Amino acid sequence: MEARHLRYAVALAEHGHFGRAARALGIAQPPLSKQIADLERETGARLFDRTRHGVFPTAAGEAFLARARRALEEMTAAMVDAGRAARGETGRLRLGFVASALLDPLPDVLSRFGRERPDVRLELHEMASGRSATALIAGELDVAVTLGPPRGAGAEHLVSVPVGHDRLIAVVGSAHPYAGLASVSVDQLRRQPLIVAAGEDEPAVAAGLRTLLDGDAAALDRAAIARDVHTIIGLAACGVGVGLGPSRMMSAPRPGIWFCEVTPRTALPDLVLSFADRDRSPVLGAFLDCVRRNCPEVRAALDRRLPQLPDGHASTRLPHRHPRRLAPTRDGGLTARH
Repeated sequence: MEARHLRYAVALAEHGHFGRAARALGIAQPPLSKQIADLERETGARLFDRTRHGVFPTAAGEAFLARARRALEEMTAAMVDAGRAARGETGRLRLGFVASALLDPLPDVLSRFGRERPDVRLELHEMASGRSATALIAGELDVAVTLGPPRGAGAEHLVSVPVGHDRLIAVVGSAHPYAGLASVSVDQLRRQPLIVAAGEDEPAVAAGLRTLLDGDAAALDRAAIARDVHTIIGLAACGVGVGLGPSRMMSAPRPGIWFCEVTPRTALPDLVLSFADRDRSPVLGAFLDCVRRNCPEVRAALDRRLPQLPDGHASTRLPHRHPRRLAPTRDGGLTARH
């Protein structure tokens, strides 16, 4: 028994006539009659009464047709569901991210992705960079946003694209003496209580601070410790001291605070988006397409990973390439590193 047998039986029941049913199906009447006869032999029951006034389902036919209609509906739904899954419209995306990514670029990216793919189940995990890199390599995440590219065994099988460049800035409350200044110097920082974040992602930041303060460990040892950039901003607003954190803090303004540049300018680790080079998930492809359309500065890098469709949007199918990492060049571009 094949799907066409079910369609033929349903069409015959709807039209009540072999000729009309055959025309609706786009076939000749003799093949339809033969297929219905074959179906009756296979089921071992007469499914239709043939009369001079029309063709009518028997009791066995009614029972068969009830199941046949449901089966055809399920087959249609299965094809629709398969197509949606293939286009990345359904499924699951597991994303690990550092807290500062919620300042930029994740809010706009996640908002857009949610609008475009409302039936994709997002599993979001705030994680330290090291843990999310390990989870990504182990296949427990589909994509990760970390401070700096993932490192360690297995990282060579990831594609890593910088999605944000950061420098160290200061934040103070509006009543602080530094409020209104365009920048503050290292000497000025040494004279104030500091607020810094401490966590698994902070060693590189702390190292940059110690270098900036020229080994003045006492200034950092006296610092108030915050969990993340949001707490740094909050404590600065309370007048606790001078908060030091990534420049993306400026994307979260709030009343009662003032941002200052820090001189000399101190670069912080890039925010990096990574995914498995061999991952062919349509959902991942759709997410990366959303990133490239929402973040023009990384579009060229992701375009080299996502083939273009005629309408200009990237395909949700990821091509097979050798493992490589996309790294920034001196002129601000990106190059592939194998």
